Amino acid sequence: MASINFKGKTAVWNHHLSVPYHTLEKDKKNSLEGKNDAENLIIEGDNLLALKALLPKYQGKVKCIYIDPPYNTGNESWVYNDKVNNPVIKNWIGEVVGKDGDDLVRHDKWLAMMTPRMKLLKEMLSEDGVIFISIDENEQANLKILSDEIFGEPNFVTSFAVVRSEGGGLAKQAVIGHEYVLVYAKNISEFTPLAKKKDVRGQIVTKDGEEYIVEEDWLRREFGKYGTTLYSEIEEIKGVEKKAEIDAGLKSGEYVLLDKPQGQIVGRYKKLSEQSSKFYTVLKHLNKNGKEDLEKLGMENLFDYPKPKSLIKELISGATFWDKDAIVLDSFSGSGTTAQAVLELNEEDGGNRQFILVQIPEEINKDTPAYKAGYKWVHEITRERVKKVVKLSKVDAGFTYYKLGPDIDGKKILTGKDMPTWDSLAKYVHFLATGKPTDDVTMQKKTWQIISKKKDTQVYLIYADSIEELKKLAITRDWLDTVKDKDGKKIVYAPACFLDKEILDEYNISFVQVPFNLFSRK
Repeated sequence: MASINFKGKTAVWNHHLSVPYHTLEKDKKNSLEGKNDAENLIIEGDNLLALKALLPKYQGKVKCIYIDPPYNTGNESWVYNDKVNNPVIKNWIGEVVGKDGDDLVRHDKWLAMMTPRMKLLKEMLSEDGVIFISIDENEQANLKILSDEIFGEPNFVTSFAVVRSEGGGLAKQAVIGHEYVLVYAKNISEFTPLAKKKDVRGQIVTKDGEEYIVEEDWLRREFGKYGTTLYSEIEEIKGVEKKAEIDAGLKSGEYVLLDKPQGQIVGRYKKLSEQSSKFYTVLKHLNKNGKEDLEKLGMENLFDYPKPKSLIKELISGATFWDKDAIVLDSFSGSGTTAQAVLELNEEDGGNRQFILVQIPEEINKDTPAYKAGYKWVHEITRERVKKVVKLSKVDAGFTYYKLGPDIDGKKILTGKDMPTWDSLAKYVHFLATGKPTDDVTMQKKTWQIISKKKDTQVYLIYADSIEELKKLAITRDWLDTVKDKDGKKIVYAPACFLDKEILDEYNISFVQVPFNLFSRK
């Protein structure tokens, strides 16, 4: 398999492992109450840090990822600063991309920015999950090789050509009216092919409150002949046993006799909801439609290149056709098109998909219509769009808005410098241990206890933000006496444990050492 080389690759290839975990702080003011508001998330912050913060709860659980990263045209400014502490790339990572179209160094910068994010996105995917990546000709070739290396070449599903404009525009002496969407599975052996609603031809009937298509030509495959097969021919062609099998199906209601000019034929009932067709690799979704989507929400001219919601709806629908309760993630969320696509799909097919959006705090240029309309940051547009979609539609939905909290760095604990506070570490370990944020959770520092929402599990943190005090703390017999009568599992984060394994097992205690295996998932 081919691999890609670029300046700084050695420094960034495993950079995602050293990215510190952060807590997620709920912003009630900017949240929206409604159905699934605890599961639908909008996160304000650098997507690299946000993905790492989400990892404890969502690792291996996201069915569908769609991202629309910078295309690296040479005319954009980036705000993705990974702060990689390596002299090889320290001088150029996070800088504004060069405007010279022939500046090959800008491709290195782009690859260095994308690599750790792609690594974390892969970890977020479920085994049957899929990722869609929009891109154009500037980085399509590099992205393909990078993705092959990260996801594995056998997990490449396809590359869609997306028609984005009709006529006009010259680039390198050719009219370019399309871009690409690269598609990768987490595990191709577990992946279910993308599906879309079938354009049904033929009779549709309702049985027991559900729609069925009456398939009239299914016996072609059964009998190996073209055209319809008459009921009267079945015994002659296939024998008595096959005739008896068909008759049993007619009696049970699986099949039905249809009167045709040439005689009766056997139709087969198939649930309409289970009928699907496959995707063609050319999709048509014009860029102008993305602007029209915003205009319909009263947000015209607020975003330069919004993706058409029709494109994202088609991709998400294809990935979640058989799993309408899926989690959908967009870590380059921009104007929030992905959330609108998810909400509208749920309304159309009765699904219960959840969305997670991540948008970096990116300032809006003061000369733009968005700034003049009162928006100072891109994430304000993201948030407002989702609220408008809910308000202007019949969708019963909400979302929780989060900002990145303080980082939880094990090295800081070891060195004793800038150690996380008890409160910030308590929020993180609760999230890590239970998979739930600490909203409305009562934390009692005096008893070293975090009261979990789950009645069968208590989470404890024995910790102090002073290295001298921390060295004195441990799970002791005296501490055990304060909790031994509590039912359920007890997950205890502490710097040391002075109890034997037999005692831990007797009282259903799971010990997690701080900081050495702080990030273990229990």
